[in-house]
Amino acid sequence: MGTRPVLAREKVLGMRLALATGTVLAAWADMAPWPVMSTLRRRLNRVRERPLGPARDQRERGQISLLILGFAVIALMLIMGAVDVTAVQLARTRLLDAADSAALDASDALDNGTAYGKGLGSAVEISTDSVRRSAAQYLTVQPLPHGISAWALVDGTGSPDGQTAVIRLRGTAEIPIAAQVMAAFGGSVDITVESRARSAIR
Repeated sequence: MGTRPVLAREKVLGMRLALATGTVLAAWADMAPWPVMSTLRRRLNRVRERPLGPARDQRERGQISLLILGFAVIALMLIMGAVDVTAVQLARTRLLDAADSAALDASDALDNGTAYGKGLGSAVEISTDSVRRSAAQYLTVQPLPHGISAWALVDGTGSPDGQTAVIRLRGTAEIPIAAQVMAAFGGSVDITVESRARSAIR
């Protein structure tokens, strides 16, 4: 009868000591049966390995903020790229329209020497010189299309067969967003288009 109170007091003292050191669950697990003790120890280890609630929430909020910031930057870059690509495509379309008009005008530029020397065939007789001269005059009086800062005729403009006018036109496209970045590196977006026209004689 005298031993049990002593053992009980020792257990109580052990539990108080465990409370003082913050491991009351481990102390109570020593008094529990083996299955209960093993389960409590596993859960206790998980709790000890898991970070504190506020610190964990703060870390998760920081990670989510970085993730949102990264997605926002990517979305902004995609939007800027789409705007610039659309501007370049529109500039190419306007440049091609100008080349078509210049080719039509040059296809009617009769070369007098060829026409009087060979006579008229199935189409208006033209030459490389007459095509280049007519196209240059046409582009000089035409205003620059929106989105194009400069244009010029390049090699390949002329008439390979004496009846077809070929216009090769190169223009510099204006980029609305990335223009300053490209200018800092000394670059630009040059577009070259080609148009052909032939004036048939009926």
